Amino acid sequence: MGITSRMVPTEDASARKREIEEKLKQEQETLSFIRENMEKSDQLTKGMVSILSSFESRLMQLENSIIPVHKQTENLQRLQENVDKTLSCMDHVISYYHVAKDTDRIIREGPTGRLDEYLACIAKIQKAVEYFQDNNPDSPELNTVKARFEKGKELLEAEFRSLLTRYSKPVPPILILDAITVDEELEVQEDVVLEHLPEAVLQDIICIAGWLVEYGRNQDFMNVYFQIRSNQLDRSIKGLKDHFRKNSASSGILYSPAVPTKRKDTPTKKAPKRPGKDDVLDIEIDSYIHCITAFVKLAQSEYVLLAEIIPEHHQKKTFDSLIQEALDNLMLEGDNIVSAARRAIMRHDYSAVLTIFPILRHLKMNKSEFDTTLQGTAASTKNKLPTLITSMETIGAKALEEFADSIKNDPDKEYNMPKDGTVHELTSNAILFLQQLLDFHETAGAMLASQETSSSASSYTSEFNKRLLSSYICKVLGNLQLNLLSKSKVYEDSALSAIFLHNNYNYILKSLEKSELIQLVTVTQKKAESSYRELIEQQIQMYQRSWLKVTEHLTDRNMPVFQPGTKLKDKERQVIKDKFKGFNDGLEELCKIQKGWAIPDKEQRDFIRQAQRRVVSDAYRAFLQRCANISFTKNPEKYHKYRPEEVEEMIEKLFDTSA
Repeated sequence: MGITSRMVPTEDASARKREIEEKLKQEQETLSFIRENMEKSDQLTKGMVSILSSFESRLMQLENSIIPVHKQTENLQRLQENVDKTLSCMDHVISYYHVAKDTDRIIREGPTGRLDEYLACIAKIQKAVEYFQDNNPDSPELNTVKARFEKGKELLEAEFRSLLTRYSKPVPPILILDAITVDEELEVQEDVVLEHLPEAVLQDIICIAGWLVEYGRNQDFMNVYFQIRSNQLDRSIKGLKDHFRKNSASSGILYSPAVPTKRKDTPTKKAPKRPGKDDVLDIEIDSYIHCITAFVKLAQSEYVLLAEIIPEHHQKKTFDSLIQEALDNLMLEGDNIVSAARRAIMRHDYSAVLTIFPILRHLKMNKSEFDTTLQGTAASTKNKLPTLITSMETIGAKALEEFADSIKNDPDKEYNMPKDGTVHELTSNAILFLQQLLDFHETAGAMLASQETSSSASSYTSEFNKRLLSSYICKVLGNLQLNLLSKSKVYEDSALSAIFLHNNYNYILKSLEKSELIQLVTVTQKKAESSYRELIEQQIQMYQRSWLKVTEHLTDRNMPVFQPGTKLKDKERQVIKDKFKGFNDGLEELCKIQKGWAIPDKEQRDFIRQAQRRVVSDAYRAFLQRCANISFTKNPEKYHKYRPEEVEEMIEKLFDTSA
């Protein structure tokens, strides 16, 4: 057991040694491999370093060769660029010398139909002018291109004039009527556009105007513009006037833009005629009113057009010049109307002044829009309409005053008095005049107020104007009443005088009530209506007195007192005979005379007849009853000529020339 134990460690050590020796041998082999590789690496490194050194050397040689070449090439490129630039500049400069020749044909042929090409051509010429002015101001070429530029500008100005002249046409009257007429049936009114120039033409004109302002240094085209457009504006208004007169004369149709109307295809009915006026004058008035409205509309559209073409700081002045001719013609026509009214007043034809009222009302209604349209124009332009309005107010107020005086002073000519006691011409004319004032009550009130100098009139309120007009109407009616009273004295028969006054007072009252003049009268005379009724009643009573000479024969005065069965004395019988005869003769005479008198108002005529019939019939029946049992004659039918019913029939035929 002991020997075996010692042998085991010895074998382990031998094995361990062999293992170590093998590992050592392997390590030595590895080390030897590494050394070999290190040697190879060193050799490779040395080879690489040698190659790099050689490459570096070659690069340095290449660089030393290339850099001079590069610099030389760069210089050559710069020289080339300079040459190119020089050549380009030379070409550019040389082109200026050829501009006159190159643009000759286009300039000669003008800009018509090729405005863009023409303006590009002008731009070339302009640049040539600038070049020679800056670089060679003494060269003959400068004068050449300058002349060419001026020629080009001249042809542009001519084209501007030509386009405006060729395409500016008067606005057709129908289109103007569409623009100024209000259609009551439309909730939203159509905005009628007045197109003065075709769009393409307008753009060319705007383009030329812009060039002339910026490059042409020329403002003459603005004068050309306002002259041509001014002529068209005036022709448009005159065309409307001619159209209106022609159509109104042929169809009898009148329009009045002073109030809302139907469109031109459904015109309003003709206005009622004024006394002393004819259709020609009616047409003139309505034509003038239309032209005033048309002027405002056309002027507004002209300003819109002008604003696209004329520089802003020249627009107001150019517009002022443009509208002068048309505005002056309108104002002249207005002055002529005033002059005609003045001549009519001198002839005492006061109804003619009524022509002023619709015109004046329309002018005042449109004054604010007129003022807005003329905003920015010269003071002399703005004042033209106010001056015309003042003239019309002055002459109108003068006519009103003289009319009132004429009513007061109308002479009491016997041959001029109505034989039948009907309404006097003075009364009907006066009332008609006042009724037509009612149609223009605001205008008439303001007209009277314009002549007031008192401090209370400074405000010219509507209520103040209304009171003035009321006072005026009352003055006319007062003058008329006094004159009628004076005229009534021309009649020898007081009954006819009463019928005359009754008819006239009744006519006045009924006319006041029908025309609503009574409302104006009562502003200053509260009891005017009752006053006229009292006057009418007084004249009826005055008329009824004429029958006293008939009915007085039927009274008990001088009637004999007798007892039944008692025979009357001759004297007593004669009294009764005289009473019958007096009644019969008086009845026949009055009926014969008064049958030819007139009471135009049927209601009044019936009332007066019935009242008179009742009074006479009652008295006659009572008289007959008293004489029923009296034997005063052998021929009673000789005296008892009429039965009561016949008397009533005779009275029923009073105031009836056809009976």
